[in-house]
Order: sequence, then structure tokens, then C-alpha cells
Amino acid sequence: MKINRCGSQGPELTVIGYGAWEAGGDAWGPNASESAVVEAMRAGLDAGINWIDTAEVYGNGVSEGLVGKAVAGRRGEVIVASKAAPAPEGSGFRPEQIRAACDASLSRLGIEVIDLYQLHWPDEVIPVEEAWGTMAELQTEGKARWIGVSNFDRDQIERCLAVRHVDSLQQEFSMVALADRELIAWCGQVGVGVVSYSPLGAGLLTGAIGADTTFAPGDWRLTEGQNLFGPEHLPRHLALVGALRPIAERLGVSLAQLALAWNIAQPGVTAAIAGSRNPAHVRTNAQAGDIVLDGETLQTIEASL
Repeated sequence: MKINRCGSQGPELTVIGYGAWEAGGDAWGPNASESAVVEAMRAGLDAGINWIDTAEVYGNGVSEGLVGKAVAGRRGEVIVASKAAPAPEGSGFRPEQIRAACDASLSRLGIEVIDLYQLHWPDEVIPVEEAWGTMAELQTEGKARWIGVSNFDRDQIERCLAVRHVDSLQQEFSMVALADRELIAWCGQVGVGVVSYSPLGAGLLTGAIGADTTFAPGDWRLTEGQNLFGPEHLPRHLALVGALRPIAERLGVSLAQLALAWNIAQPGVTAAIAGSRNPAHVRTNAQAGDIVLDGETLQTIEASL
């Protein structure tokens, strides 16, 4: 699988990474067994993926514990990324809170250093410079090899850059979530790597969701996902999927693979995070890292967005 350096100073990441949000709880419907989730993660590693992204808030630490089991005995092969979140959802962004969050994540993961440690989203109270300064200290002390942010805007990133280089931005980005396209391209210009999350539009771009699809009770797409799955948006997104089908068929790839290949071909994108609790889906996603779309195909897709 193709490997990209994350920004100008970050780690070398396979263009497809494993996202462990689904592994952390019931936000995607009924939980899979722990052994099945660990199997899915290991399937990704066996398929060539070299990094896993998790966070303290994914299942209140459950995801990190499962990642720890998946990488046990394979630590030298895997780049582990995790995130600290603002209070009350996470530990908080005061210096002592970030430090405690880092130590707790290290313990759950069963590792001595977090390869890529990130601020999960901006805190409305703690100045970004204060939180980022603590992250820089953790990097200097060797508790984190690289540091990044997630869900930050350009102003917030620039404020961080004034303190210490930002190795990565983790941002939602897909064919159905294009709002941060300019920000992502700018990051590429200033040496900040970008790892995109939800590159499959929470399942929309796999072709598995239709107008009559129902979700299990508790699935976040029933409530929080209205910008994608609400009645005013879903028809347009399904029309896009319809336009993508003949392209995928012509190339001999799945819709999910086409969406991932498009994502990693976009200016500024280092890699895309694809998560699943299904080992077969994980292996299929990993294969997208070998797909190169030509200019004509990219233009055809662009005309459909």
C-alpha cells in the first residue's frame, strides 16, 4: 500500500488507516464481541495498514483497550494514534488534565509512548495556546512522538503553529462533506498533514444505504447524523452514489474503494481513516490504498459532486 509522510515532519502513514471509533461502543448499533473487533483490527494490519486511530472518549476508553490487545506483540509494526478531549466528555484541556489523559491512554493501550497524540476538538474555555503548549511538552518529554489536532479551523491551527509545529489535522472529509476542502489544501501547503475521518460518509458512500434503510436503536445516524441522513439531504447523497456506480463498475472496484481512492487523491490529504468491525470490509478498504485514479476519472467524479 502507498505510504505518505504526514505533513513535513510527521510519521509515514499508509494511505488507509484503521479507525477505532466503531470499536468503542454502541454508537453504530449493537456491539460486536471484543474478539471480533480485535480480529477486524488485526485483519487491517495483515492487509498492510500500518496505523490505528483511537481516542479516550471512544467508549470511555474501551476502544483504546481493544487497540492495545490488537497491537500486543506487533508494536514495532503499528503507529498508534489517540486523542484527548475537552471536559466534560473527555479529561479536559488544562495542563494537568491533558497529562492525566495521556497517562491513562498509555495505560489502556499498554504502550510506553503514543505515536500521534491529538487534541480531539477545540475547548471553548481553555485557550488553544495553553492546551497546545502542554502537548508540546509531552512531545519533548517523549510521551508522544508527534502531536496533532482534530476538528480545528485555520485560525486555531495558526495559533498552534506559533507555539510548536502541528504534525496533523484530523478532519471530516468525504464526497458528501466538502466544507473543509480549502482548509485541507492549505494544510498541505504549510506542512500540516491531514488524515480524513468518515471518508465513506458514515456508510453512505458504500452503496449499502438506501432511502428505506433503518438503523438500530442507539445508532448515532438516527439523531446526530441528520446533516447526512436527514430527509433534506439524503436524496441528493443517494443521487451522487447512483452517479458513482458506473464509474466503480468501469474500474472494477467497489463504491467504498472508489470513495477512498478519491479521498486520498485530494490536495492536502495524507491518509483516510476507515473503520469497521467486519474483517472482510477492513480488507476491502485496505485494498483501496493501491488504487490510483486518473485525471479523467477524477474530473468525472468532480462533475457529480
